[in-house]
Parts: sequence; C-alpha cells; structure tokens
Amino acid sequence: MKATIAVLPGDGIGQEITDSAIRVLDTINTRFKHDFKTEVALVGSSAYDKFGVHLPEETIEICKNADAILFGAVGGPVSDQESPRWKDAEKNVILGLRKKFDLFANLRPLRVWPGTESFSPLKPELVKGMDVLIIRELVSGVYFGPRRRYEQDGQQVAEETNRYTWNEIERVVRVAFVSATKRKNRLTVVDKANVLETSRLWREVVRSVQKDFPSVAVDFMFIDNATVQLVKAPATFDVIVTDNMFGDILSDLGGSIVGSLGLLPSASLNEKKFGLYEPVHGSAPDIAGKGIANPTAQILSLAMLLRHTFDLQKEADAIESAVFACLLADERTKDLMPSGENGLSTTDFTNAVIDKLQR
Repeated sequence: MKATIAVLPGDGIGQEITDSAIRVLDTINTRFKHDFKTEVALVGSSAYDKFGVHLPEETIEICKNADAILFGAVGGPVSDQESPRWKDAEKNVILGLRKKFDLFANLRPLRVWPGTESFSPLKPELVKGMDVLIIRELVSGVYFGPRRRYEQDGQQVAEETNRYTWNEIERVVRVAFVSATKRKNRLTVVDKANVLETSRLWREVVRSVQKDFPSVAVDFMFIDNATVQLVKAPATFDVIVTDNMFGDILSDLGGSIVGSLGLLPSASLNEKKFGLYEPVHGSAPDIAGKGIANPTAQILSLAMLLRHTFDLQKEADAIESAVFACLLADERTKDLMPSGENGLSTTDFTNAVIDKLQR
C-alpha cells in the first residue's frame, strides 16, 4: 500500500514519541512491503513561534493532502498557561482539527492484556479480561454548543447549551453498532435520560438504528451508574457509546482503571475513515527531552491508524503483539515499573518493539 501520513509531533514529549512511531512504521514498510510516507507539520508552541498561531493553515493543508494524521501532544507547563505561546493551545489545535475534518467519532480502547493486571489500581480479578471500546461523539454537545456569560440581578451568570441533532447522534451510533458486530455484539448506551432531553433523543435514535443490527444486544445505563459499574465490574462491558461530555469522563476513568495513560491510544474518525490518531496522555513537559517518555500509546495509536483508516489488520495485530510481548517480558519504561526501579529509555523500548516486529 502507498499512502501519506501527516505527523504532528506538537509539544513536550510529542517529538520523542512520534519519532518512535515513525521508526515502527518504517519497520512495517519493510516487513509488509508497504510504501507509507510521512510529512511532518507544526502545531502548538513551535507553530506559534513560526506563524503566530497554534494551528497554521500550512499544517491544515498538509493534513488535507494526507490520508491520515498521527498526532503527538500539545500543551505547555501549567505555570505558564496564560502566556500567548501556550494560552488555549490545546483547544485551538485539538478542537480545531476535530471541527476542520469533522472527526465526530472518538474510539478509546481500554484493554488489560493477560499479565498486565498488576498495572491497574483495582484487584487483578476485577480487571482480568477487560476489553472495552468507548465510542464518544466528538464534535457536538455541550462542548460545542452556544455559551455566554452575563450579569443578572447583580450577579454573574454562565450558560452552556447541550445541543444534538438526530443526524449527529445517528452517525456515531452506527459506528458503535458496527464496532459491536465485530466484537461481542453487546452495546451499552450511557446517558442521563431521566433528566436530559438530549439523552431522550439519543435513546430514540438508538432504538431506530437498532433495527438494522438485530444481532446486537443493547442496554441503557445512566452515567452515574456507569461510572460505578466501570469500577466494580469493568470486564462486563464490551462497546460503550455516549455523548461528548459523558464520553470524556468515562474514557479518562477507564484509563485510570487500565493503570497508565501511557498505554492508551485513541482514534478520531470522520465518515470517510480519515482519522486523527493520538495517545490520550498530555505533553508531559516535565520529562520532555530526558529520553524516558513512554511511547506505547503513540505506537498503539499507529496500530489503530493502520487498522481503521487502511484496514490493515495483520499489520496492526503485529504491532500490538510486539508491544505487549515487551510489557510481559518486563521490557518497560520507568512509569510502568515498580516504584524505585529503572525502566527502559524511550529509544530502548522502541528498539525492543522493533526487534519483536522483525522476528
């Protein structure tokens, strides 16, 4: 296969971990006889330094001409968030790309691989076999609805609007149903339909779409109960679909259950299978340049890119198997080691993954 991938390293550890993913991609090219090329573009502080904006038109054009986007991380030190170089960088870049390319479906796999149960803060018997896919609507809802602040009766008032259309819900719900048919044919819809009118509309849409997927068992769960059940019995879920805000909450909670944000990839897709693939962790400026960043989530995001945009299942499986073979062999970066123990550097972990890919 011949294709171009736009690589947006961004800030902090973004450069280091995207470098790791590109090296893995080069190995995939060699092993499977592909011709994937990469084109690097600026976002975040480096873009601001050169263009005066966090997401320049030059970068958008590179993304438009690519077949997929591999994204690193954006954001700076907490103590410097109000400086022009960093202010609203994450919002400008991430939300900007989501809207520009209509990346409405966010896929967050939460998988505890055999032998990695000890990473979780929960008891091993609770997380054993956990393999959950959270699908979050990404470009509508309260995060994108109208908002305003004003003064009334001598006090400040703030308002946000949680708005959804039938079509906005239907397209992400269909992604969820299709995903369920490729897994265990179980779909959980998380909402707050006892209170919210938007959630009631979500239920109507789900029941309508369900007629096209008779093999999929559907259950509805309120968000408050879902957070409890995800902690008490995470392995009982298969595919979860929900709105933007609830998906934000659940996916971060699920990440903490798996045990490390450094293990969690994600995909954000549009209707043409064009996607932005990124680790769910941040830019970690405190460890940038030290060579100790964990590139696992970035490498697994590359696997998702190959799987979802290019339908290259064998290649994606090979990457995932190599990564988790390393983890099981205690070839890990420091963040995944017991307290006080040193782990592999970013480069050495990447070398270990590549070594297993080449076998």
